[in-house]
Amino acid sequence: METSFMYSVDPFSPARKGGTFSRLVSAVLATAVVRCWPLLLFFSAWAAAVSIISHNVHSLAIQPTLLTVIGTVLGFVISYRTTASFERYNEGRRLWSQIILGSRNLARTIWFHVPEAMPAAKDDPSTLEQRKARVLIEKKTVINLIEAFGVSVKHYLRGEEGVYYVDLFHLVKFLPSYALPAGLPSLVDVTSTDGNSTTTARRPRGDSSAAADLTSIREEVESLERDAPPASPTAPNSPTTQLPFPATAVSPRKVSLVKVDLPPRSSMNGRGRSYDRDRQAEKTDKSSMYSGVSGAQDENFLLPARMPPKYHLFDLFPFSLLVHVLAKRGKDVKGRKAARIRAKLRSKTVTHNLPLEISLYLSSYIAALQDRGVVPPPTATILLTSLNQLVDALTGLERILTTPIPFSYRVQLWSVTVLYCLLLPFQVWNTLKWLTIPATCLASFIFFGFLVAGEEIENPFGYDKNDLNLDHFTHNIIRSELRAITALPAPHVESWAFSQFNDQIFGAEERAAPDEWMHRGLGRIQAALATI
Repeated sequence: METSFMYSVDPFSPARKGGTFSRLVSAVLATAVVRCWPLLLFFSAWAAAVSIISHNVHSLAIQPTLLTVIGTVLGFVISYRTTASFERYNEGRRLWSQIILGSRNLARTIWFHVPEAMPAAKDDPSTLEQRKARVLIEKKTVINLIEAFGVSVKHYLRGEEGVYYVDLFHLVKFLPSYALPAGLPSLVDVTSTDGNSTTTARRPRGDSSAAADLTSIREEVESLERDAPPASPTAPNSPTTQLPFPATAVSPRKVSLVKVDLPPRSSMNGRGRSYDRDRQAEKTDKSSMYSGVSGAQDENFLLPARMPPKYHLFDLFPFSLLVHVLAKRGKDVKGRKAARIRAKLRSKTVTHNLPLEISLYLSSYIAALQDRGVVPPPTATILLTSLNQLVDALTGLERILTTPIPFSYRVQLWSVTVLYCLLLPFQVWNTLKWLTIPATCLASFIFFGFLVAGEEIENPFGYDKNDLNLDHFTHNIIRSELRAITALPAPHVESWAFSQFNDQIFGAEERAAPDEWMHRGLGRIQAALATI
């Protein structure tokens, strides 16, 4: 059962915008003030201390030469930093538009230009109706994979490991497995600093009974231990695997453990670092343990489509200073800052490139159409071009995600900005006196505001207020449009071109239905066309 809990809400829906106060709070949370206010307090206090000492003890004023020189250079450098971040943001949006375009073109071409029935083989006893039903099943399955491509890209960019999400699992659970190498480093929670990586849950593939086994999971549940700690996924010879939660998600307080008997492991693909080690485990492992958020009625081990981390006490200064140390030590630190830090600890685990794998199955469908000889070469070219658009967009999004701003450039920029704001009260005291305090606070807000805003939008695929709404792209655009395309069979041109309501074909002056023009003859039609 699909509920609003599973998917994001349309950001353009008037019913979901809330009142004026809620919109005001949301707007304030999206500004740079929320992320840089501790710096503003620090430099305001620093300016106040310099002002008090200069007024009551001894003047600490210096010549404002550095104010002009460094300020001009710093302004240009910060402007370049902000522009570079916005280019990454804009490029991410452009590539997601390309995914939407490729999904539309691919689904439209498949639904309208692939024949309704395949030619019968020599010894094929199936009827025409059975062949039509088979084609519809193929078309709808492939269009579901097109939707799955966009959804898997969303989870892939957010570092949300596995396929066990309400918007993805039912779209890909039946696919046989490819032994693809790992793609992006995983953003899964790093729970220890040793060399062990978190083993991820496995997906049943390639067995004809996989879908039936997984849809009857509710019948095979033996117990629901909400507060029981899950088995360690890194324990040697562990008979179970555990689905880790995304690094960008808040750790749930209660977890449901569902024991499921899966199809033979020979048709499954592991998600760990060593494929050979997973193949050895497949010979002895007979079951798998999934860790999921309770709430769905039929498949309660599935995670929601989006799990943004919530604000916590550790997001506030000075508690935020402890987040980095605690997160690196594997402590379960809550809050948005902790989630971002855990997302950067990527060297421990790797993730499977599910979007690329889905593109291989889409390509296999196009190859099957070519082998059957049911689509002309121009149609096959359109299909391949649309698929290439999807893969090209995936590659571009990977480039954005895996190419951060150089560390040395970032450190140098922050160091110069901090030094400038520290020296600013000494240089403006003789001119501004007590106005030095608000002037320093304002200058700090200008410089650090651009810096933190640039850092936030350089990776626009997460859950920050200013990030791209990937859930809107995948659910409200791609998913809704693909379902609208497949809601009706491909219409024949006679059903709409010769409609009786099409009574203004050759101009607004004369109303005549298509049957009437057919009765009048070709000469009258040509005469109507010649009328200006």
